[in-house]
Amino acid sequence: MTHYIYLVRHGEHQDAQHGLVDGPLSARGRRQAQLLAGRLSSVAFDSVRHSPLERASQTAAAVAERMPSVTPQPSALLFDCVPTGMTPETPAVFEPFFGGVTEAEIDAGRAQMSDAVSEFLVRRAGDVHDLVITHNFVIAWFIREVLQAPEWRWMTLNQAHCGLSVIAQKPGRPWTLVSHNDMAHLPPELRTGLPDDYPV
Repeated sequence: MTHYIYLVRHGEHQDAQHGLVDGPLSARGRRQAQLLAGRLSSVAFDSVRHSPLERASQTAAAVAERMPSVTPQPSALLFDCVPTGMTPETPAVFEPFFGGVTEAEIDAGRAQMSDAVSEFLVRRAGDVHDLVITHNFVIAWFIREVLQAPEWRWMTLNQAHCGLSVIAQKPGRPWTLVSHNDMAHLPPELRTGLPDDYPV
């Protein structure tokens, strides 16, 4: 009996290149979402939860088109956020990133992810398959939590648009990372959203 959580970053959105915080999926993002839906269509999901932002909602809708038995539900705990600020252990190379983030945003992100961990990383009885469609930083925080890595390590965990990560928990055992950023369903030209030097 295993509880699986499938963590997916939303597809590419139209305004990604213009610095806007949200927008509908681009043509490439829609294709990414369709291929993701095909990849996951054989899984009998018990729940599908997603960020309320448009790019995540549209990705969830694309999955639901292939799985009419599921009804995606938005969750405010899955909004895009910054989970921490600089810590004493954070490498100095990350300082420029935090220069554009306010203390209020960091406090809100920390509180949100604390609640999200309590909500989502809770063992459910039986064989359970939950799908979570959210954002790069949120997925990174969940994986960091599962690995019990230092807080700052979320910054080193990157997910492609519609990349798939899976975590799992068996009775009496801790959460484990089954796979990270699986892009087997995406051809090379659709593997977007990663740092420029990422070898795909």
